Amino acid sequence: MKAVARLWVVPVVLAVWEIAGRAIRDTDFPPPTTIVSRMHELWFSGPPARAFLTEEAIANILPSLGRMFGGWVLAALIGIVAGMLLGRSRTATDYVDPLIEFGRAVPPPLLLPVFLVLFHAGLTTQLATIVFGVVWPVLLNSIDGVRSVDPTYTDTATVFNLSRLQRLRVVIFPAASPKIFAGLRLSLSLALILMVITELIGGTDGIGYRLLNAQRSFDGAGVWATIALLGVLGYVVNSLFVLAERRVLVWHRQATGSP
Repeated sequence: MKAVARLWVVPVVLAVWEIAGRAIRDTDFPPPTTIVSRMHELWFSGPPARAFLTEEAIANILPSLGRMFGGWVLAALIGIVAGMLLGRSRTATDYVDPLIEFGRAVPPPLLLPVFLVLFHAGLTTQLATIVFGVVWPVLLNSIDGVRSVDPTYTDTATVFNLSRLQRLRVVIFPAASPKIFAGLRLSLSLALILMVITELIGGTDGIGYRLLNAQRSFDGAGVWATIALLGVLGYVVNSLFVLAERRVLVWHRQATGSP
């Protein structure tokens, strides 16, 4: 109830926006009711057999989600594996730390021309941009998580004569998983942003491509409807990830007394 009570500002903002939009009557600043109507027309006016998705939605939303989750999963695998290996070896981390700091400081959209030259326009370029942009939070949080493992755990694993692989799987990975999940959650939002950017530059379909077409055709309501769709997708994806994180890390919440 407290969470619901804190949402009072949302209808207030929407009401003010609605009044201002109707008073201004600017096609580039439509009221929320116009945006929702256009959003329904573009994406959710299909038949019930297709979950009310239109052909436009199927042709653009599904490919976008495929790129986003494909790049995110690849980045997660690379970041977790490399982070756990580097976290266990401070010497190796010292050698590659300048490269990591340099790589994470480079804005991923700036590498799009490089990836276009290397892979040409297409799925490979889009995935490469997403992976490069989202791997750093996972990698750094994995390294930090492995380094922060209580030495008592590793000493106990040594006493029980566990192999290196068993230590990583049974002891180190579970202990570092809270910080790893924090990196995964941050990288998921970055994957959504980079997915849109890659579709704006050199894309042939997807939500970002549809946003660019709406802007070029002076469809102000369509632009806002696409932005609203991205906001809804980001909220839903983040909420689902939080639910999965709470289920997987239930032992950690119980140990720390978190709600």
